Amino acid sequence: QLQFVESGGGLVQPGGSLRLSCAASGFTLDRYAIGWFRQAPGKGREGVSCISQSGKPKYVDSVKGRFTLFRDNAKNTVYLQIDSLKPEDTAVYYCAGDRNPFPDYCTLDPRNRRYDFWGQGTQVTVSS
Repeated sequence: QLQFVESGGGLVQPGGSLRLSCAASGFTLDRYAIGWFRQAPGKGREGVSCISQSGKPKYVDSVKGRFTLFRDNAKNTVYLQIDSLKPEDTAVYYCAGDRNPFPDYCTLDPRNRRYDFWGQGTQVTVSS
């Protein structure tokens, strides 16, 4: 089955850190831009970060300076390092792949129809 598998979520205190992983299963992700999205209870899905095929990351303003996205194509995995966690970061985090034709392009829009292979998500809960 072709999909991404997210892991690394958990319960952390405000100010803590987590590293989320997005591993490709059944295919290689080097030709995909990868997006990370989150969905909090009662809210829509929000794009938080994405990384192009060439490795250029993009972040939504609310996470700039706290989230770092990088890819390790040799491990067929993309990592989202989350620091200085806030309660408002609580959500289920998902990743997906966009096989777009532009090596330097990625989008934070979860409605992008090219995003595929959505995983089951990993829960991040920030609470004291």
